[in-house]
Amino acid sequence: MTAVVKSADADGLDLPPLRGYRSLREEVANALRAALVAGQMRPGTVYSAPALAARFDVSATPVREAMLDLAKEGLVEVVRNKGFRVTVLSDADLDEITELRELIEVPTVVKLVPHVDSEAFVRLRPLAQQIVDAAREGDVIGYVEADRRFHLDLLALADNTRLVETVSDLRKRSRLYGLTQLKAERLLASAEEHLKLLDLLEAGDAEAVGFLMRQHLRHVRGSWAGRPESVRT
Repeated sequence: MTAVVKSADADGLDLPPLRGYRSLREEVANALRAALVAGQMRPGTVYSAPALAARFDVSATPVREAMLDLAKEGLVEVVRNKGFRVTVLSDADLDEITELRELIEVPTVVKLVPHVDSEAFVRLRPLAQQIVDAAREGDVIGYVEADRRFHLDLLALADNTRLVETVSDLRKRSRLYGLTQLKAERLLASAEEHLKLLDLLEAGDAEAVGFLMRQHLRHVRGSWAGRPESVRT
């Protein structure tokens, strides 16, 4: 029995613009990652490279190359003669990703408490404010991108490149399916946690930092993913 392939064009996708900071292949890959993480590109749906290329106003070649990069990361899979299907995350997948992020990020950020200098706060606060601004404007992809930069820049203060790369990979594999339907006030409340986290770090409250980090990470597994929270404890 042949499986039914659900296809979609790219006209309705809210894809971020290409900035021209990297190669076109990297720019397209980053834009597609943001759309995938934000849940704009739906799991199980097949997207063709020409349709996405038209949406970006570029040729199909860098889009195909970018999608092959995403396939290596497990974000999409090749559907012969049709395009690329967005992979589906199971409840177990989401549990495992969130558990790993908690194991890595919570203790790492707690250990930073006595070591974050004033220059770091100067760099991080504008990013935290960008997250809040994106939430107020309902800019889901802007929210996801600013959130990614904030958390990875914060972790980079631990001076462990492999740790940052690992968390970056885990974030890429996450899907915030329910983020686009999340009520504005709830999204804003989550956004403001980034500013609160910086306040707690600056105050040196390690226990409160750990509690807030754990709570914040579980949003990915809970309401944002559109599924019940069942992270193992």
